[in-house]
Amino acid sequence: MPEPVSIIIPVFNEEGAIASTLAAVESTMQASGRVYEVLVVDDGSEDGTAGVLAGTTARVVRHRANRGYGAALKTGIRATTHPLVAILDADGTYPIARLPELLAHLDEADMVVGARTGGSVHVPALRRPVKWLLTRAANLLSGHRIPDLNSGLRVFRRELAIRFFGLFPDGFSFTSTITLASHINGYRVEYIPIDYYRRTGASSIRPVRDTLNFFLLIVRMVVTFRPLNVFLPTALALLVLGAIKAALDFSRTGAFGVGAAILILTAIQIALMGLLADLVTRRTSL
Repeated sequence: MPEPVSIIIPVFNEEGAIASTLAAVESTMQASGRVYEVLVVDDGSEDGTAGVLAGTTARVVRHRANRGYGAALKTGIRATTHPLVAILDADGTYPIARLPELLAHLDEADMVVGARTGGSVHVPALRRPVKWLLTRAANLLSGHRIPDLNSGLRVFRRELAIRFFGLFPDGFSFTSTITLASHINGYRVEYIPIDYYRRTGASSIRPVRDTLNFFLLIVRMVVTFRPLNVFLPTALALLVLGAIKAALDFSRTGAFGVGAAILILTAIQIALMGLLADLVTRRTSL
């Protein structure tokens, strides 16, 4: 008998898409034969979303004010008891029909992500370079190949989310956080290529601010679990710069300059800080 799943859908001003999304979820899951519940977290919508939800059979939890995508998902996870959790957006961008397939792969994984690498992927042109850079940074710093860092269609075991609950932010970085935390801590993460459609309604993503937050999140998560992956490359870069500066100074004056000494000493200090942070991380994880 397949394990039951709680399907969490966070919404904020999605009156134009939520009804069709819920209908697609119901038809897909009924055909799958798996026990499920649908939980919609209305994150302080200011349009007609609440009225649309009143006419559906979904279980609804409401925030009095908008608290953020991650906050809505955390509310949903707290309110569920099923061992499996699925999350998806309400804007019509994800292929809901693939949900049973993702759930089936959980038999051999802790989290299964619908990676937006299918044959039909609609990502705005301005976001593609930023998405590529963030993914490459995550791959480099975490030491894992991550096809899609922040896909909003994924399934995972509730116990996995509970372990890292204190790390989850209230904003859009929820998906990036659980992805990085799972990879770095040795959980089994599988990626299934999916299509990604043009959204219904206006996006609430703030490109500049959210991109900066995503990058800072990547660095923070790697420092939290694998500090040497950040400290040692930084120390090495400063050491190389210091050596180059020392060579240039010696060729010009026959002596080593203060600038070169500062760079080399800073590199040594950063490396020692990284070793200390790694020791603390390993001891606290025992």
